[in-house]
Amino acid sequence: MASVRKLPSGKWNVQIRKKGCKARSKSFDSQQEAEAWACQRERRQGLSQSRKHEKQTTWEEAAYQYAMTVLLGRPSQRRFEHKVKMISRFSIFRKPLREITHQQISDFKLKRSRSVNSTTLRDELVIIRRVFIWADEEAQASGKKPIDNPCKLIKIPRAAKPRDRVVERHELDMLLSALPLIMKPIVELAYETAMRRSEIVSLCVKHLHLEQRLLSVVGGKEGDRSVPLTKRAVEILQEAREAAYCSDSRLFPVAPDSVSMAFRRARNKLGLSKDIRFHQLRHTRCTIVARKGFNQAQMMVV
Repeated sequence: MASVRKLPSGKWNVQIRKKGCKARSKSFDSQQEAEAWACQRERRQGLSQSRKHEKQTTWEEAAYQYAMTVLLGRPSQRRFEHKVKMISRFSIFRKPLREITHQQISDFKLKRSRSVNSTTLRDELVIIRRVFIWADEEAQASGKKPIDNPCKLIKIPRAAKPRDRVVERHELDMLLSALPLIMKPIVELAYETAMRRSEIVSLCVKHLHLEQRLLSVVGGKEGDRSVPLTKRAVEILQEAREAAYCSDSRLFPVAPDSVSMAFRRARNKLGLSKDIRFHQLRHTRCTIVARKGFNQAQMMVV
């Protein structure tokens, strides 16, 4: 509480005492100035105490908030949350955002560069930086103090050159023989259609138009689109449709990461090159179509 008293000198003295805080004292020429200063100091102390007890958001919490507000419902949400889980294994990202320093991010980058490739490191640093930028925008929008971005001066590694490895038909046959039964149609469908894994595992019966040799991709990376089907793709989807319960049933009820994991295990078991990855199936189909000079209508008769 503040106490204001007149001194023998004619000036007005203010003393502010509060438990747990340093005592303050100051003299003024007038009582009005003294009381105004007392009100200002008490207000500042009150704000300081409230901020002191205010729960600070950690980087990990902010990252999941970003996923639930910005990425909600998008195909990238699951992959983003998986990355956040991996990053949050490092203790600095479970600290409040405002306490994370440039040096800590730099140390993280150095340590991580010794155990992962440049592409993974780049992805993680981009996510860390993106969360800081978003959290700062949210803080300022709600009238809070800006959040410094410790990634501002961190150099992000260059993106790796895209792989141009084509998966040969005999390699695909080997992989199919080593894959679990539920994964075989997913992998072969990727080879036949150039679809992404997330697009394939999201397919429902209602997305199929097999009489027209087409299927609909809804909410894909490039938006909604129609995909022409080869004869083999139609056969695979007919079998999957027969096993489905209803029009809203997913044809392949597995997670995208499970597909990649099964693919890697089959590849490693067979001793095939590590350049053979699930995404290369998409590249392979695009390459085959380009080499033959097909358009979409011609591709449907393959």
